[in-house]
Amino acid sequence: MQTVLVIHNILRWAVLLFGLWTVFNAISGVSSKRAFSASDNRSNLLFMIFCDIQLLVGLSLYFSNSWFDKVKEGMGVVMKNGYDRFFAVEHASMMILAWILVHVGRTSVKKAGTDAAKHKKMLLFFGLALLLILASIPWPFRSEIARPLFRGFN
Repeated sequence: MQTVLVIHNILRWAVLLFGLWTVFNAISGVSSKRAFSASDNRSNLLFMIFCDIQLLVGLSLYFSNSWFDKVKEGMGVVMKNGYDRFFAVEHASMMILAWILVHVGRTSVKKAGTDAAKHKKMLLFFGLALLLILASIPWPFRSEIARPLFRGFN
């Protein structure tokens, strides 16, 4: 499972990279009123693809580690322990919510009529998803749930 954790960590950086690229494209498109470009489409497609891969890897970790077993044993115990609550409930649910926002956003952007509407929907959906992702990562400065920036390379 250590290898899967390393992969999950590496994919985090790809998700963040493509998420930032997508949000910057959206901000640029909204502020400059430029046409929706192939680069805009590519950035949010890659953001979605890497979120999909990350979700699959994350779900494999969730079900193969003890997190799901802890939830099955009783939520009362899980919710009283900050570390268990974060990984068994908060991290999983927030990341799934972000994944849903990315998919809904991708569909909304594709269906939007005007370039301005596409950029605004991109900013709304992908911006919210990126904020949820950033808030749900166990950064090293989050004392109780801290994980290294580059797992397996320390």
